[in-house]
Amino acid sequence: MAGPRHAAVSTWFNSSVPAPQVAAWVGHSVDVLLRVHAKFIVGQEEIARRRIEDALHEDRP
Repeated sequence: MAGPRHAAVSTWFNSSVPAPQVAAWVGHSVDVLLRVHAKFIVGQEEIARRRIEDALHEDRP
């Protein structure tokens, strides 16, 4: 079961706080942060795909 720290990290990730910022807040390197907390990240794939698609279309006239 996840504790308050995992809950906070997952909330930050799922609110699109960048991994380096979350790592700084919890005192981890990004590598350690992702190894420990990656399983608590949910729902990010669709957001990431949308951002990529939007970025690709920004250059179109």
